[in-house]
Amino acid sequence: MDELFSLKGKVSIVTGALGLLGKEHCRALSRAGANVIVCDLDKEKSYDFARTLSENSISEKSIGIFLDVTNPDSIIDAKKIILEEFGRIDVLVNNAAINDMFEDPKISKELSNFENYPLHAWKRSIDVNLTGVFLCSQIFGSQMASQLSGSIINIASTYGIVAPDQSIYKNEKGEQEFFKPPAYSATKGAVIAFSKYLASYWGNKGVRVNTLSPGGVLNRQKEYFVKNYSRRTPLGRMAAPTDYAGAIVFLASEASSYMTGTNLVVDGGYIAW
Repeated sequence: MDELFSLKGKVSIVTGALGLLGKEHCRALSRAGANVIVCDLDKEKSYDFARTLSENSISEKSIGIFLDVTNPDSIIDAKKIILEEFGRIDVLVNNAAINDMFEDPKISKELSNFENYPLHAWKRSIDVNLTGVFLCSQIFGSQMASQLSGSIINIASTYGIVAPDQSIYKNEKGEQEFFKPPAYSATKGAVIAFSKYLASYWGNKGVRVNTLSPGGVLNRQKEYFVKNYSRRTPLGRMAAPTDYAGAIVFLASEASSYMTGTNLVVDGGYIAW
């Protein structure tokens, strides 16, 4: 079983690697033995985080790279660096995404409702959440196809499967503080569909493409929201950031060698009712 889940020597790319879940995905892959390419917009922080992975895991080497998932030239440059350093690409975790949070609480409810949701926010989400997945899969995935092997893991969401329950964003007084905006659900649903397309397209090249749909993650949210979300979930709690480590390693490793075009839902049972 250790060999089945081992990623020893595998070259694994994680986009949006400095985010809450991005860091945990990197740690999980690194602990399984992978050389992790930490990709994010902050080059120095990516480099520093990659160094901590190399110092605290069984992987041989991890590196940090600047990457803008909306810019094809940025992705091509990153690919050149990775191939010069490692000679191959084995795993791609398309994790980079925008999850709308309006900074000013006074206008949060107004801007997050569908009637007033800004077009620029819609377009920006499509650029990062969907086009970014397309570009990284196209540019990095083509290397996998040429190798006749690889695993692409696209991070989707339960909100790409079911509509948001807007009632969980009501405070203790029953006041709607925020609406989950439409772009997140639309883009995450599209990622699931795109993954099925790509799994079918590259199946004969030995490239597996799956989605991982996480549930809500505990991250300093307001107490009323945590209670509402937990009450809505059969396991009675929000996810910890580490709750997805096993799923990431499973999808990246030979343990899932006969699995492609599938959406793995890890949500505490959120969509079960």
